[in-house]
Amino acid sequence: MIPLIFLASLLALPADTFGAPTNVVPVSGQSISLLRRNPSPRDATQRGALAKRQRDNLIAKYGGVTTQKRSTGYNSYYGSLAIGTPAMSFDVILDTGSSDLWVASSSCGTSCGSVATYNPSSSSTFQNLSTPFDINYGSGSAEGYVAQDTVQMAGFSVSSQGFAVVDVVSTGLLTSPVSGLLGLAWQPLAASGQMPLWQTLASSGSWDSALFAVQLTRYTNDSSAQTLEPGGVLNMGYTNSSLYTGSIDYIDIPGTDTYWYLPLTSITVQGTNITIDSGTTVAIDTGTTNIGGPASSIAAIYAQISGSQPATGEWEGYYTFPCSTTVNVEVSFGGATWSISSADIAQLTGTGTPSWIFGDAFLKNVYSVFRYNPPSIGFASLSSVAIAENGAGGTVPSATIGTVSAAITNTSDAPRGHALSASLSALLFLAFSTVLLL
Repeated sequence: MIPLIFLASLLALPADTFGAPTNVVPVSGQSISLLRRNPSPRDATQRGALAKRQRDNLIAKYGGVTTQKRSTGYNSYYGSLAIGTPAMSFDVILDTGSSDLWVASSSCGTSCGSVATYNPSSSSTFQNLSTPFDINYGSGSAEGYVAQDTVQMAGFSVSSQGFAVVDVVSTGLLTSPVSGLLGLAWQPLAASGQMPLWQTLASSGSWDSALFAVQLTRYTNDSSAQTLEPGGVLNMGYTNSSLYTGSIDYIDIPGTDTYWYLPLTSITVQGTNITIDSGTTVAIDTGTTNIGGPASSIAAIYAQISGSQPATGEWEGYYTFPCSTTVNVEVSFGGATWSISSADIAQLTGTGTPSWIFGDAFLKNVYSVFRYNPPSIGFASLSSVAIAENGAGGTVPSATIGTVSAAITNTSDAPRGHALSASLSALLFLAFSTVLLL
């Protein structure tokens, strides 16, 4: 395992389908309003514990050897979808760094606390595939079995979508209102073996464009931020031109479709280039709060920041630097160059493959597009409309069922799991990370 070090201020702390659906008529894309969730810890001790948990989760997510089970138990953003007939809505973490959809079962017991749970006996379209499921996280684990049911999200409905029904979770893994996780990476990473919901939709022809896009809001150092705040938007099947300016700069995934990852070609800090090994890749991960990379690169980054020094105690692995310091960071993936705001100078850490991880601390600075074919990720500069949403506050939407505008049925005999439906009002929540300041 590569030694890891985290940035506390320079990067904000916190095709093949199994079978093609038939008789699909493309419909226009849909948008889901997102929200951010602000963790309750406020004093230095609590913030330190939160920072340590975020660091440990990121190490667990990308530092292990079993790629199929990499995921995180902590995430800033979540949204809603609906499962079953009749449909019931659930809030789930949205994670481009993993590929499984799972929700807590009604038999979960006290370990699931007060979260909403899925009752298989209440759905007339439920099918138990009798396949065991388990996944490990930095903060715990989840176990259950693989099943199929109708899943709805953002106006799209897929019947016989594969997902996991979880009846055993580690204490504290789920915190209300989150009932599970929606993986948005590629099928080879899925511990369940099922095709991810987004991939079924993208391959079915039900979207105008086979892609989804994300815009995230920033509330760093906002003393008036509430527990829940508007967190941006998830666009499914199209890009929203009001949220970005100029063109979208697409870079192809440089190998097998597993994670959403790109070549990392340059990092510049305070005008100085940081040495990066040839062939370095970076995962683009909505399910990670931070930015992660090899310890030597983190040290080189902080060497360019006047007054920076390693933190200690619960903050071990992070750095501090004076509040008055303005940090200029730019990165490139082989195309355009993208700046990271001083407000987002976040943790860096990394192990395994890919060796770097760019989480929400980076994604809050760009409009991000995840494209099915060719497999690629695109970035564009945020528009004034998108930037104005940072710290703006607003009404928090509740999880709702929504109206179905397109229904899909998968006809494959392979490991089935391709029936979805999505709630137009799925929510995304942002949990703030703390920043070390001298």
